[in-house]
Amino acid sequence: MKFHLDSAEIYVPDETPAEQALARTTYLCIAAHQDDIEIMAAQPIIECFQNNDKWFTGVVVTNGRGSPRDNLYKDFTDEKMRLVRFKEQRKAAFVGEFAAQVMLDFPSKIIKDASRIEPVEDILNLLKATKPQIVYTHNLADKHDTHIAVALRVIEAIRRLDQAEYP
Repeated sequence: MKFHLDSAEIYVPDETPAEQALARTTYLCIAAHQDDIEIMAAQPIIECFQNNDKWFTGVVVTNGRGSPRDNLYKDFTDEKMRLVRFKEQRKAAFVGEFAAQVMLDFPSKIIKDASRIEPVEDILNLLKATKPQIVYTHNLADKHDTHIAVALRVIEAIRRLDQAEYP
C-alpha cells in the first residue's frame, strides 16, 4: 500500500504480508495519537485477542512530534519523540496481537487543515483495504482539536466509500 508520506508504515506483529493482514481486519481504530488507541478501543482489542475470527487494526494518524516532554523525555528532540512513540505503538500492537498497526505520520497541522486531502485519501485507502465491520474514532465532542480533526477526516473518508462498502 502506498501512502502520501514515505515515512508512513504498516507494522504487522505476526509478519503476515501487509495486504493480507489488513484484509483480515474486522475492527479498525483510527486515532490521532499513539496513546489513544488502547484507551478508546480497549473492548475490541480484548475481543480480538487470540481470536482467529476477529482481528483488530490500529491506525495512528499523527507523528508524535508534539508529545509532552517531562522527566525521562525532557531533552528529546521532535524526531526522537516520534521514534519513541512509534516504538511504543509497535509494542502495543505486538502485545495485543493486532492484525496490523499503521502509522500515517502526518503533522497535526496537516490533519487540522480541512483543505488537505492527503490524510483523507490515506484513510480511504485503508478503509478499502481493511473493509472493517466496525470503525472506532474520536468523539466529535472531544475537547482536543486534533482528535476532532481526525474524526472529521474519518467521516469524510467513509462518505467517499460506496454505500455497500460502509462499515
